[in-house]
Amino acid sequence: MNIINRRRFLQVGSLASAAVMMPKFLKALERGELVPPGNKVLVIVQLSGGNDGLNTIIPYRNDIYYKQRPNLGIKRDKALSLTDELGIHPGLVGLKALYDEGALGVLNNVGYPNPDRSHFRSMDIWHTASQSSDYWTNGWIGRYLDAQCKGCDKPTQALEIDDTLSLALKGESSKGLALTDPTRLYGTSNNPFFKDLLKQQAHDDEHQNVDYLYKTMGETISSAAYIQQQIKTYQSKEAYPNTELGKNMRTIANLIMSDINTKVYYVSHGSFDTHVNQQAQQDRLFQQLSDALTVFTGDLKKNNRFQDVVVMTFSEFGRRVSQNASGGTDHGTANNMFLIGGGLKEKGVLNEGPDLMHLKDGDLQYKVDFKSVYATLLGNWLGADDADILKAKYDHLNFV
Repeated sequence: MNIINRRRFLQVGSLASAAVMMPKFLKALERGELVPPGNKVLVIVQLSGGNDGLNTIIPYRNDIYYKQRPNLGIKRDKALSLTDELGIHPGLVGLKALYDEGALGVLNNVGYPNPDRSHFRSMDIWHTASQSSDYWTNGWIGRYLDAQCKGCDKPTQALEIDDTLSLALKGESSKGLALTDPTRLYGTSNNPFFKDLLKQQAHDDEHQNVDYLYKTMGETISSAAYIQQQIKTYQSKEAYPNTELGKNMRTIANLIMSDINTKVYYVSHGSFDTHVNQQAQQDRLFQQLSDALTVFTGDLKKNNRFQDVVVMTFSEFGRRVSQNASGGTDHGTANNMFLIGGGLKEKGVLNEGPDLMHLKDGDLQYKVDFKSVYATLLGNWLGADDADILKAKYDHLNFV
């Protein structure tokens, strides 16, 4: 390979980055080893930036809430009622409808011991499922991929609908794939330049330091073709919102309905870092979330897949109980999570609402460790060894 072509090869970051993220077992996908209809799927929606849980699930009978948020608190007549004590943000009309039909679970007071208020550190803790004192370099979904590769007859896969791969999907030996558009990935991977490079591999043995690029590029090309082939089998006719989240949820729906061998999908929405002008920002983001999930869940129902899919939302932390002087809230701790699906065993409000009487340093105290949620989804929904993947045994909840 001449110097110019070699330099160009190393500089093509988009394909190389995607290739490095590919699990080693994706070659097996070409053999058509599809999971039959009825396979369980997990869709994770990350609410990036630290969503304010108190204005998401609103304790509208609690005087402390309005005392601490005289301007920011959502009035009872604006909140959408869930119980006598709690309401949901008025922008989440679609989630209220899912609640009414028994397809939404609300888990309150979720967090972890010794919480960290740094976006980056707290997100790492959620991504790795580590203790706050531990620093791990692989994620809980990545370790799920590692575990499922051991002696399994059907390979498993995780896809993130994004241009970069989150730590959550990086294992020790296997990784998920990040992509924004399967068709674009397929087109890029079929660029004649890359195919010419593969032909030159046999004549470039002296350059051992780029062998891994050849290997992963070849895997990406074959895997992109497989994904493109599968996504063509179903194209949703539903009118998804013309937002980034709406487009991403449409891609996920197309893949789920194609019965591609993918067990976990990951997508992010935000930013919810609402230090200033929280009301307008959260209203807008919740409207987008509600609209996208309404069409997505409707699509699944029409195709008889809703009972096989669980959607989980999370954020790296909640916000402080008191509003700040800028019409927003600052970094807090415990938060709520949504669980959506047609196969939930428990639905509605799954535990007590926020305890505003017993704060710690002005923050809510967690009562449910988020790793118990992960353990429940891994063990009860995906049929994996959650204790091995999470490196500890956590109590299972009963929502699936």
